[in-house]
Amino acid sequence: MNDVEQYPKDFQEFLVQFKSDDDCWNYLFDMRWPNGYSCPKCQQEKYWITDKKLIHCVACGHQASPTANTIFHGTRKPLLLWFHIIWWVVAQKTGASAYNLKDFMGFGSYETAWSWLHKLRRAMVRSNRDKLVGIVEVDETYIGGKETGKGKQGRGAETKSLVVVATECQGKQIGRVRFKIIKEASGEELIQFIEENIDSGSTVITDGWRGYNTLSNSTTYKHEQRIISGSGQEAHELLPHVHIVDSLVKRWIYGTHQGNVSHHKSIYLIT
Repeated sequence: MNDVEQYPKDFQEFLVQFKSDDDCWNYLFDMRWPNGYSCPKCQQEKYWITDKKLIHCVACGHQASPTANTIFHGTRKPLLLWFHIIWWVVAQKTGASAYNLKDFMGFGSYETAWSWLHKLRRAMVRSNRDKLVGIVEVDETYIGGKETGKGKQGRGAETKSLVVVATECQGKQIGRVRFKIIKEASGEELIQFIEENIDSGSTVITDGWRGYNTLSNSTTYKHEQRIISGSGQEAHELLPHVHIVDSLVKRWIYGTHQGNVSHHKSIYLIT
């Protein structure tokens, strides 16, 4: 097994790498035991594979499976179908809705498609994940339902949620991303988000909002403020990476939920 994960770069590579359920099973096996299989009960390395694709320890008879305690555990659907759906979901820049998944994959009901999507979205959240490092752009944006033309509009509108976004900058490329819904763009909430999600020693790039001012005196981070007023540049030019992420999130919400997302639903989607 190579130290570098054999992840396909595009759909053509995906089709070459995953032609059958056995290809998918072997991939999960290598991901789970990259240094070779060792029985979780007796630590012996000798085994054989049963007809039901269980790993049978020669020494103690314990049986294990690479799908145990995963989203694939107990599934009656082919692994190849799971892999195709996973690829389809993560490749959708405008988001994947249960309705689209139902039609695309031929599921019998909306509830089945929704259940699969829910499992995949939960699996995408990695606990104890590492903090962002290097050069990181931070900004806030509002997401939420369509404006009705009635009641409070713009900042603080009841249909919208204020979200702070941090994005790693890897040259022109976007690295990892973090989101959090906040009550207000105060220094207390913004700095707490930065401390929770960005590693010490990183360079934090923000706009000129006063909520970030205390970062300039920080010994933990290097702070670069890009002031929009008088610069002759737009916000998306001064903070290009985070604004691309903002745009993609809003496109996803529009594509998946037709842009009509309440504050309570925003909390579910972001978290």
